[in-house]
Amino acid sequence: MTAPAEKPAVAIRPAATLLLLRDGAAGLEVLMVTRNVASEFASGALVFPGGRVDEADHDAVTHRCCREVPGVDAAGLALRVAGIRETFEEAAILLARPAGGSALLSAGEMAAFAGQDFAAIVGGGAVELATDLLVPFAHWITPAGQPKRYDTHFYLAPMPPAQTAAHDGHEAVDTTWITPAEAIAGGETGRYTVVFATRLNLQKLGRSADVATALATARREKIVTVAPEVLQGPNGRIMRIPIEAGYGVSEVDAQNIPRA
Repeated sequence: MTAPAEKPAVAIRPAATLLLLRDGAAGLEVLMVTRNVASEFASGALVFPGGRVDEADHDAVTHRCCREVPGVDAAGLALRVAGIRETFEEAAILLARPAGGSALLSAGEMAAFAGQDFAAIVGGGAVELATDLLVPFAHWITPAGQPKRYDTHFYLAPMPPAQTAAHDGHEAVDTTWITPAEAIAGGETGRYTVVFATRLNLQKLGRSADVATALATARREKIVTVAPEVLQGPNGRIMRIPIEAGYGVSEVDAQNIPRA
């Protein structure tokens, strides 16, 4: 009898996700987008803007248009560029300053780039990406066995105060400012589809009452990589994660949580 052929290993792709934060009337709010149901990953889910790192995110010309981040190498800078780029493409927010400036781009300054894509804006040399404002928050690797796997770095950043989010209508079909508690509750009632990693990072973010606290906490805490193990518990499927990752649990009931 011939042994069944082994399935080829799924490549793990580097990716970045950006949690833009603001202080709202009900407390800390985070910008989230609803993925198009035709999306390759997290179809129809409520997620933070983000996606895989493109080859262009490593471009030396783009990196020269980034604010310096001490201790971050070229690969780390490409991750930050990807997070900023994906947020611009999905939610029309550009975390950048006018070249040589100190304030983030205003709505009026953004209007000058109407109709231009990210590469054209950055390549034009008129802006400097605010890569220095991204604060590492989490690091997750998609569990083995999934058809697509990502090595995703999550970052926090303050929302540019003079810009307005708008979904692209392609990858994202809606944008919303929402408190972590509201997003989690919506996932539990079925109003939203909230995948496993998103839910746990909402819970982690929800411990902070405001933007300043969230950023200060993220700067202080050590990032521990989470590569969930999918296990069968006595009552159904569970996800096991490192307790050191700071989510307050090591095993989570995953019976009713979409995986992606």
